Amino acid sequence: MHPTSPATRPYHTLLIHIHGNRARISESCLRNWLAQADADEHGSETRLTSSEKKELAQLRKDKRRLELEVDIVKRAAAYFARENILPN
Repeated sequence: MHPTSPATRPYHTLLIHIHGNRARISESCLRNWLAQADADEHGSETRLTSSEKKELAQLRKDKRRLELEVDIVKRAAAYFARENILPN
């Protein structure tokens, strides 16, 4: 039985409350950690895995870099067109 199935949900909620208080971690933080661990282990249709989050962050970083490079090329092209000194 999955740890968050309807039959075990009250017990699961109680454990989160107890362990969260012992570790001085908010219940919502502990619940998020458990949900992320579950997504990493079993997959999820609504939550990205840690590796997917890391890949998405890298892709966004690469996109920003590429957008900056395109902007630089556009400015250089405009400069050379304005000066009429295109390189051969």
